[in-house]
Amino acid sequence: MLNDKTIAFLVAPEGIEQVELTEPWQAVKQAGGTPKLVSTKAGEVQAFNHLDKADRFPVDATVDEVSVADFDGLVLPGGVANPDLLRTVPGAVRFAKEFFDAGKPVAAICHAPWTLIEADVVRGRKLTSWPSLRTDLRNAGADWADREVVICTSGPNTLVTSRKPDDLKAFCQAAMDAFAG
Repeated sequence: MLNDKTIAFLVAPEGIEQVELTEPWQAVKQAGGTPKLVSTKAGEVQAFNHLDKADRFPVDATVDEVSVADFDGLVLPGGVANPDLLRTVPGAVRFAKEFFDAGKPVAAICHAPWTLIEADVVRGRKLTSWPSLRTDLRNAGADWADREVVICTSGPNTLVTSRKPDDLKAFCQAAMDAFAG
């Protein structure tokens, strides 16, 4: 399904909700794709289980070392601190925005749409998120819905969004379908 496709996972150095990284990562691998961990700094990133430190994961490349041309899609895991930090790093915001500019699919879960708000790519798009982002997304011009998964094709690319870890099964399936084309 994803043979010869490489999917970027963009994360901050810490604050990633671990299951929102590991489950989509496994889904990409099981579908025959190659996941790559991209961050704002080299080394390792620190994942969390809500507020508790969890595992560390090695970074494959930094946002300054890669190009959107190297990837077929993008996953933005959540966690509160992760997208909050990403949206303050111009290179990370640029990298996320370039997937929209290139018409490549993007999948974002939980708090991850904060990075997309900063990239100014949610205007006119339908999406979901963790409920606390509802007002932020609406203020940025998005049509927010409280659903397990929202697949929006009314823009330059396919955008898949989900609310929380409980939505991961539906999120992973929709994301793999989007990445498969």
